[in-house]
Amino acid sequence: MTVTSTPEPDDQHLQRNLSNRHIQLIAIGGAIGTGLFMGSGKTISLAGPSIIFVYMIIGFMLFFVMRAMGELLLSNLNYKSFIDFSADLLGPWAGYFTGWTYWFCWVVTGIADVVAIAAYTQFWFPDLPQWIPALSCVALLLSLNLVTVKMFGEMEFWFALIKIVAILGLVATGLYMVITGFQSPSGSTAQLANLWNDDGMFPHGLMGFFAGFQIAVFAFVGIELVGTTAAEAKDPERTLPRAINSIPIRIIVFYVLALIAIMAVTPWRDVVPGKSPFVELFVLAGLPAAASIINFVVLTSAASSANSGVFSTSRMLFGLAQEGDAPKAFEKLSRRAVPANGLFFSCACLLLGAVLIYLVPNVIEAFTLVTTVSAVLFMFVWTLILLSYLKYRSQRPALHQRSIYKMPGGRFMCYVCLVFFAAILVLLSLEADTRSALVVTPIWFLLLAVTYQFVRSKRQPRAALDR
Repeated sequence: MTVTSTPEPDDQHLQRNLSNRHIQLIAIGGAIGTGLFMGSGKTISLAGPSIIFVYMIIGFMLFFVMRAMGELLLSNLNYKSFIDFSADLLGPWAGYFTGWTYWFCWVVTGIADVVAIAAYTQFWFPDLPQWIPALSCVALLLSLNLVTVKMFGEMEFWFALIKIVAILGLVATGLYMVITGFQSPSGSTAQLANLWNDDGMFPHGLMGFFAGFQIAVFAFVGIELVGTTAAEAKDPERTLPRAINSIPIRIIVFYVLALIAIMAVTPWRDVVPGKSPFVELFVLAGLPAAASIINFVVLTSAASSANSGVFSTSRMLFGLAQEGDAPKAFEKLSRRAVPANGLFFSCACLLLGAVLIYLVPNVIEAFTLVTTVSAVLFMFVWTLILLSYLKYRSQRPALHQRSIYKMPGGRFMCYVCLVFFAAILVLLSLEADTRSALVVTPIWFLLLAVTYQFVRSKRQPRAALDR
């Protein structure tokens, strides 16, 4: 398909068509990933009830990363995403590394989501070849994203709403079972004391507590997605702060309360690592259609993540092309102001998920590898956001003074978050399955370093953004 464009310069700008309703739900959806629905069983088995503190600590740190991103984006409304401010503040290399790494993050995550969607569909259609739902999912997301950015906002609004209703339903069900003293078939009683009456909150000691971080961090990937919507948000000075400021409340409701509900009803030792504890709680509650309902919720969660990947990767390619860091074809917008060429390319990459089904017999092993790689690369992007903020504070103090949305804690919290990410990398090196991802990740940065030298020699001098 040929993407048409007209010579008017306004046609080569993304349109601000995402309302406050869209931005708020995109932000919420970005904080509720497949990792929460499917990965929480394993994290509970590793850390016991202390997993609650793991999610709180990770969420606390990422809140400050998002506040730093928010101040930077609002300091200059010409910034379309964190590619722009990283390139402007740290240099062209940072824009190149950030943009392509973020694109790769979402492609890897999207491939995992496509594989997961194919697996979830087997629940209802066990005889259907897995490549059919994988291909259908990519085709659907491509066609809907080609329409308008508002269509992406609508899809993400409803995807996020399904996840929110499911988690609120789980919390309410858990609360009801605790109040009524529900007894499970194994003889255990639903009560808050289940959180501490079996070897305490830290049953596996500090090492078990630290082990929980390795998987829990992946549940938060995509929390920065609100930053890639900045160029297409109506009234970003109002909508972005509201979305970012609500992160602590979202983490308490969607992570902390959900995990408390699960472990109050099902003692942590009874949580099966390989199953979703969300499904198990509804089964215990005697909800006949629990398995189908939760399977639908998890499927939409994966579709939401893949949808976010399709959206964000196409916008990353658009921004990279504008800076000369990607082929100029990705800079062209369709008549509907959508970067269609970027959408086609990203969706073609997502189809590798269908290929992966055939090439890798053990899909779970491949899923673990690619999601760990994704988590490491997302931490790299978060780190560059913090480094950009530190440079902004030192180079542009007047802009910081005029800011209406200052990051709390400033430089000090930036350094605290950077030390935290370094500690996560150390923890990832302790386990064999996550260590393998750390070993292969440097290959990506080596590839970027080599290609950047080639791009830099071909690229025109970068036009400075209006200060």
